[in-house]
Amino acid sequence: MTTVAFVFNSLPHTSAKGREGLDALLATSAFTEDIKVFFVGPGVNQLRQHQHSADVLCRDYISAFKLMELYDIEDVFICEQSVQYYQLDSEQLVISGHVVDAADIAKQLSLCHKVLTF
Repeated sequence: MTTVAFVFNSLPHTSAKGREGLDALLATSAFTEDIKVFFVGPGVNQLRQHQHSADVLCRDYISAFKLMELYDIEDVFICEQSVQYYQLDSEQLVISGHVVDAADIAKQLSLCHKVLTF
């Protein structure tokens, strides 16, 4: 079966990438269970709680990442170095996932057949 990776590597609310990626992720979950989700670099900020999207005139989609659990999306990988760089901890994230180093992310990505980046 084909494994699809969704890589979030952009800051939230600076473009529509995060929202569109989340929409694509949830839609894809209706067709396959083989999904891995990665938050790397600035993309870890997609998971930051208490964002004030109205201040930048954007729709709040961040809380919708919680839907991944409902859609049985369980393979969520969060870059440890990025979390440290942006001074985040697990209480500041809207969802939990496997916090792993860059080598583990590269290993998991190598197991995926299709990679979509947002």
